[in-house]
Amino acid sequence: MKAIYVNPFTDFGFKKIFGEEASKPLLIDFLNALLPLSIPIKNLSFRNAEQLGQAEEDRKAIYDIYCENEQGEKFIVELQKAKQNYFKERTIYYSTFPIREQADKGDWNYNLKAVFCIGILDFTFDDYETEPEKSEVVHVIKLKNQNGRTFYEKLTYIYLEMPNFNKGEDELVTRLDKWLYFIKHLEDFQTIPRIFEGEVVFEKAFEKAALARLDQSEWNSYEHSLKTYRDLKNVIDTARDEGKIEGKIEGKIEMAKALKANGIPVHIISNSSGLSEDEINKL
Repeated sequence: MKAIYVNPFTDFGFKKIFGEEASKPLLIDFLNALLPLSIPIKNLSFRNAEQLGQAEEDRKAIYDIYCENEQGEKFIVELQKAKQNYFKERTIYYSTFPIREQADKGDWNYNLKAVFCIGILDFTFDDYETEPEKSEVVHVIKLKNQNGRTFYEKLTYIYLEMPNFNKGEDELVTRLDKWLYFIKHLEDFQTIPRIFEGEVVFEKAFEKAALARLDQSEWNSYEHSLKTYRDLKNVIDTARDEGKIEGKIEGKIEMAKALKANGIPVHIISNSSGLSEDEINKL
């Protein structure tokens, strides 16, 4: 029997799968597959996803998911649908709130619990200095010194660049592979893929994500969330296409200038570049 599933890159879909009380086993399984923890997570408690600064004038931070494990370690999980200015700075800013809230009143020795900031990105950074990193999916960032040695172990940023994950079902090896495959292709599935059959956690994830299980209120919320996602994607695609067009026009102009400077007749330049003779004469 065919099924239809939510788009996990919508705010509603993401929180439906990972951000509800009934979703805790899914979130725990995902985090254990992703994080380099010495002690696996056994339980999580959701914290207030809206954090305020210590002073009234401090800016507010709103997380998609904010939770804590039994050791007191903090986890921020964010879904980011589009590239934006100062995205990395925003992530670092967000990480300061679970650090600051640990300050005990009275005597306190500054012994902090670990903080993990996880970003699931529906885009790539495209700003690496070295070529090999461009195709990587998981990026783990820690504070390091000039020799590349970790200076502080308890603050970790992890970014998942989903467009770089291109494994097929028969190539999935690790637990994390399965989760990334699930997240990237969920909306396209019509039945549960063979690789997930018999996996209790994933069967629960498919159950949570099934549109047929939504009540009317949830359906309305999902429709609104899906519209927002599609509108944003359309704006991004349009901007990208316009950028390509502008780039082609600039290339034609530069070619026309070069040909004109070398004495090539205007009508030949026009035929070669697609620019009108009047446009070329004005160059």
